[in-house]
Amino acid sequence: MTMPDVDRVAASRAAVAARRARAAIKASLARGERTASDVFLVARIDADSVEASLRVTDFLLNVPALGEKKVSALMTTLGISPRKRLGALGRRQRDALQDFLETRARARGERTRPRVVVLAGPTAVGKGTVVSRILSDYPEVHMSVSATTRAPRPGEVDGVNYFFVSPEEFDRLIDDDELLEWAVVHGTHRYGTPRGPIEQSLRDGVCVLLEIDIQGARQVKAHMPSARTVFLEPPSWEELSRRLESRGTEHIDERMRRLETAREELAARLEFDVRVVNDDVTRAAAQVVDLMGLTKEH
Repeated sequence: MTMPDVDRVAASRAAVAARRARAAIKASLARGERTASDVFLVARIDADSVEASLRVTDFLLNVPALGEKKVSALMTTLGISPRKRLGALGRRQRDALQDFLETRARARGERTRPRVVVLAGPTAVGKGTVVSRILSDYPEVHMSVSATTRAPRPGEVDGVNYFFVSPEEFDRLIDDDELLEWAVVHGTHRYGTPRGPIEQSLRDGVCVLLEIDIQGARQVKAHMPSARTVFLEPPSWEELSRRLESRGTEHIDERMRRLETAREELAARLEFDVRVVNDDVTRAAAQVVDLMGLTKEH
């Protein structure tokens, strides 16, 4: 069957975009901007990632200090076909390659730089539960505090729950480019993520976690391209619906509205750097922790 012209054009554009994305990753590897362990980590976690689509040979040939002879010998030792892609490795091959990369990283004294991770996802997917697990196990992580123009509620502390600012001060933060993202919520008050505390945490060697909506994640990525955006997704649409219903906090009309919003949010999943499936809170939290660059020794 002949492919329609419009499909050929779309397929061609997608293929070009994919090649460019893979080329960018290989270049970042060769320049030392990303470690081999980090690229392989993303490929293991997210089968839909650009990293997972890299051929193992291309991946290794762009790792500094690995030439063609070393790569050829390594591929033979690991029993990996030259045409195999990172996301299609068998469990034994995956574990063997991971062991090699981790051993190599330790020998070279490689350390992961502190990173900003932006966590977003549809309603009822369990973002708050995953964040709570991370902060419980890794209290050193800096959880971003939002600025807001609304007044404090009873028991809320300025600088802990929110930075409470006047509308005029919020305007100044926007004008001075001191917010990574901001939005009007419920048509009344404004909320935003201050840039200063995040940049200070990175200078102090502390990883930063932001839990925000998809629109906010887009803004953060535009203002801070080095931030890693992570989309937390449910194992299935049926499970997401079940979780929302089991909360019992919304009437049927509100649940339907939230599900429709969730459907739109799920359509944005491929915009994110990495997708993590929340089918098990412990595993999902561990994967986000790995993507932040935190290690067991912490």
